[in-house]
Amino acid sequence: MTLVRAKKHLGQHFLTDKNIAAKIVESLRPDRYKQVLEVGPGMGILSDFLLQKPEYEVYMIDIDTESYQYLQKKYPQLGSRLINADFLDMDFAAYFTGPLGIIGNFPYNISSQILFKVLDNRQQVIEVVGMFQKEVAERCSAKPGSKEYGILSVFLQAYYKVEYLFTVKAGVFNPPPKVLSAVIRLTRNETGALNCDEKLFWQVVKAGFNQRRKTLRNALSSLINKEKMTDDKMLDLRAERLGVDDFVRLTNEISRNR
Repeated sequence: MTLVRAKKHLGQHFLTDKNIAAKIVESLRPDRYKQVLEVGPGMGILSDFLLQKPEYEVYMIDIDTESYQYLQKKYPQLGSRLINADFLDMDFAAYFTGPLGIIGNFPYNISSQILFKVLDNRQQVIEVVGMFQKEVAERCSAKPGSKEYGILSVFLQAYYKVEYLFTVKAGVFNPPPKVLSAVIRLTRNETGALNCDEKLFWQVVKAGFNQRRKTLRNALSSLINKEKMTDDKMLDLRAERLGVDDFVRLTNEISRNR
């Protein structure tokens, strides 16, 4: 079979190390789901190990028609479970009936969009194991007070336990990326919904970090009632000092004092 060309505009860097591929697949823990979606399978290095697991019902989605045609020949048994489409446009309800795991060597140029897609489907996506640019992986798992901690950290950690699993060097990809990579695991926590107005929570977090050098009193000036919230000490901090629970409490304070 003719090999698939890695396409720069799709952010493709094909993993070539089978030991790392096996390690990524083994990081899935499907005790709460059976259906697994692989995003961007490329030439199937992760897929080979996934399809050896009888406990999984494996789906694959790839926007690259060349990859799709290659995988059709390699895995004819997949049939309609091999999908030629954009993951970011995917309607999960059209394919999956219950809880879902997602795995992939994700394209680095849309990694944040992939994570926000997961968040949009957080009631169905129970676990994610994936390869990201190391900088993004560190942002996802960062703790309050660190320079990596930001909007993505808060949103993901509100609904998922985030684990930084291991770092991956550039030499195990074709073509090698110019950055280090890392594998993380997101595991859905018990939070069905936050104990606050979730829409306002998202606004508060985004506004706080969009001006992260300012105190929250200044960064959130368009959202807070300054006359009623003069004594809230949390507003004298910067956004990076607050954990998820702090942002929930602040959101409730803003909501009560509007």
